[in-house]
Amino acid sequence: MFARIKKSGKNEYLQIVENYRENKKSKQRVIATLGRLATMQDKGEIERLIRSFSRFSRKSVLLLSHQSNLRTQIKKIGPVLIFDRLWQETGIASILKNQLSERKFEFDVERAVFITVLHRLMSCGSDRNCDYWRRDYKLPGTEELSLHHFYRAMCFLGEEVSDQSKASPFTSRRLKDIIEEELFFSRRDLFSSLEMVFFDTTSIYFEGEGGETLGRNGHSKDHRPDLKQMIIGVLMDNTGTPLCCEMWPGNIADVTTLIPITESVRNRFGVDHFCIVADRGMISNESIQQLESSENTIRYILGVRMRQVNEVKKEVLSRKGRYKEVYPESKDQKEPSPLKVKEVRHNGKRYIVCLNMKQARKDQHDRENILASLQDKLRNGAGSLIGNKGYRKYLKIARKSISINFEKVRYEERFDGKWVLQTNTDLSSEEVALRYKELWMVENIFRKMKSLLETRPVYHRIDEAICGHVFCSFLALVLLKELNRRLESACFHFEWEQIKQDLKSLQEIRIEENGITFAVRSECQGTCSSVFKAVGVAIPSTIKEL
Repeated sequence: MFARIKKSGKNEYLQIVENYRENKKSKQRVIATLGRLATMQDKGEIERLIRSFSRFSRKSVLLLSHQSNLRTQIKKIGPVLIFDRLWQETGIASILKNQLSERKFEFDVERAVFITVLHRLMSCGSDRNCDYWRRDYKLPGTEELSLHHFYRAMCFLGEEVSDQSKASPFTSRRLKDIIEEELFFSRRDLFSSLEMVFFDTTSIYFEGEGGETLGRNGHSKDHRPDLKQMIIGVLMDNTGTPLCCEMWPGNIADVTTLIPITESVRNRFGVDHFCIVADRGMISNESIQQLESSENTIRYILGVRMRQVNEVKKEVLSRKGRYKEVYPESKDQKEPSPLKVKEVRHNGKRYIVCLNMKQARKDQHDRENILASLQDKLRNGAGSLIGNKGYRKYLKIARKSISINFEKVRYEERFDGKWVLQTNTDLSSEEVALRYKELWMVENIFRKMKSLLETRPVYHRIDEAICGHVFCSFLALVLLKELNRRLESACFHFEWEQIKQDLKSLQEIRIEENGITFAVRSECQGTCSSVFKAVGVAIPSTIKEL
């Protein structure tokens, strides 16, 4: 049966009509004529009639009107469905539950950690902010959690373990280290060996004291030397998957971390032969000597401080030789500005000089703009130029005059678009350059980690809670990397901000009336359906009875 409108003169009448078959032919008959359509609409009779019928149909659509007595609730469901699946399939959930099996917590710690990690991905901020944020998301099984549960969960992740035999020389061994190792070994069958380890560090400053031991004054990469900070080191394998994160007091210098990190990888992950790739801030004479010792089995590719190492500045960059063009395997061979490399050996050391012509042209263009601006400003008085760092390095300051230092200009031209690597590997110069270029994945990781830690752990006052807070950001990176891997496998290429917005737009509207509850799903927008497909999650029904 269905409703139809029957015209009669100037009026329209609402009828209920039934289809039936007679002698194999489809016919219709009028069951009832309900009345004039305009009159029924004006009096609201159609809505009352539909509402009356809805009592006999549990699948009917509930209609809103001024007479409705509905209870509604809207929750975001997209991020939870995607990342809870990844949380389970990466093994993080089972590892946490295994660590909790003999503990007597009165709340679900695994769910508290998951909510915190999801919060890092979708919003970021403090754990106090997380407690408010979660109210907009459908998170089954977390209704009884409150703010102090999140704080206790952070302390659980960061608590010290009894066995300190594999501890870093800079800090204690914590539960989060065991979780990292179990996560590594759970996916070990996905690759035969740990060939490359990429390592870089950053600093995170505190508004307060920053715990009992972590908060220390040191070289601030955030240009806040007045505040105490901590050092975070992240290691990744050659697939870009985060292996672990190290947390040290803020006064630890980068150059002192390289050897302890190689020992940590060897001891924690049971790998004796690998190549560590690190930025120029990790190099020191002592580190190189230890890496070059006969007892060492660790290969390395390290960036060199070109302007500070005399033999590089004076000998290596001046050495003549033909550059070779390097193309990443996944890139088109017709790339307009390929990387160029050449090998230089000096005093028994192997150097790889890398040249990016696109960057070289940019460096030259920027310098020419600075010099043009300098010449213009020198005509109008040079007093304000000395305090400008960009201008100052090109100035020659005499007792009664200031002029452009063209000798310094020629000196800077030697570094345009170049960087220098030092290595003891047997890899070709092209492979060395490409492996080092992959270190930029770690730098990208740090950019994301900085955003995940945008609101720093200002409310945590003990080391355990601070370590747990930072570790949740690390777990968020693990999930984000796994999502990107699955999207690439499905040949999808989306920006993270776009994915995040589209997932948040998938919502569930819960409607309750007369003891009947329905869940109505909003429309999938943008990248949402592709993300669900790549992760292997079924999109919920448009409408269902609960």
